[in-house]
Amino acid sequence: MIQGRDSQTPDRKIERADSTTAEPRPERRRWPREERIAGEAPSIQGPPVLKPLKFSTRDLPKKQQFSAWQSYMEMVAEYRLPDDKGPRDGFPVDHVAWNLGSVLIVQQRVPAHSYRRSTTKLHASPIDHWFISILRSGRSWTEVDGYVVQNEPGKATFRTLGHSFRGRTIDAEAVVIYLPRDLFGDSAPVLDAANNSILSGNLAQLLNDYIGSLEASLHSLVAEDLPGIVHTLRDMVTASLSSVEHKHATEHHGMALMERGRRYIRQHLASPDLTPESLCQELGISRTRLYQLFEPSGGVLHYITRKRLLAAHASLSDPANNQRILEIAEAAGFDSPANFSRAFKLEFGYSPREAREHATAEHSAYSGLQTPDDMESFGDWLAALGR
Repeated sequence: MIQGRDSQTPDRKIERADSTTAEPRPERRRWPREERIAGEAPSIQGPPVLKPLKFSTRDLPKKQQFSAWQSYMEMVAEYRLPDDKGPRDGFPVDHVAWNLGSVLIVQQRVPAHSYRRSTTKLHASPIDHWFISILRSGRSWTEVDGYVVQNEPGKATFRTLGHSFRGRTIDAEAVVIYLPRDLFGDSAPVLDAANNSILSGNLAQLLNDYIGSLEASLHSLVAEDLPGIVHTLRDMVTASLSSVEHKHATEHHGMALMERGRRYIRQHLASPDLTPESLCQELGISRTRLYQLFEPSGGVLHYITRKRLLAAHASLSDPANNQRILEIAEAAGFDSPANFSRAFKLEFGYSPREAREHATAEHSAYSGLQTPDDMESFGDWLAALGR
């Protein structure tokens, strides 16, 4: 349980009626007085720092509620109503997000629906955060690579946004924790191996209990609490997946090298100095070893190019991005518009201009549906998470 410090009440002197003639009593203390260094200020906690980002469709006309939800969560997945429901039936949602800097905590109530993070969505929204979903009520079924995991109240599922998935849920209440990939450093491959799994065992139950107690304290957390909470969550998640780590121990060294390479590429994606040679120097390995690591991804140059194209696609799909296509190409690390356009069309099957036009048309279909006081969105928080 996370608690604030107990407030300290100054000692009160009780005055007697004959205080002018009575001898003063010596002050009694159970504990010795702590010496304070001259000039040292007392430790004072600041005010609560977390401001929740609230989204609800309840005040919208019923026929607009589901479209508003689709728009608000478009960075995460594509959503559909059940076959026996239509937009006129309404879609009352409550979604409250808390931003701890390197972790997002979401409390939500959502009616029945289906969801899908497709290859197209991965292109348009190339975030690869992990997330833990703990149901308080309801049921969900999620399929990744043909394997279906069922979630139910009291259990926690672990999944990545860096891989496609699809599923459905009945009316549900849940808390969802989003954690950026870089938070886990070289342990990230171990978590990849646990994608779409149920966290189980005593350590998973401790994690569940910790998140429950954390929820109760979100309104009162101060700035100095946040780093410790983020580190605790990271360590508890890693510990909950310890059985997976043991299973893949023999592969861990190569996977850790691969993760270091991926992280270096993400951090230097727009740099013209990002080359196989600079990667070899960073990782301390030979070119032969580098090519072996990236062979499953189509080779290191293909991997770098694809990551740059995904970053450019995300920029083109952002309605708030007013950069010219040439500027987006340069920011993604391409040396000429022609090379960028050719590589983009080869990767996605359509041109950069067509990608922007499609995103603009899709965004316009949902314009005006969000509440007017939403100055920032959950998508903004997801995009910035861990940066």
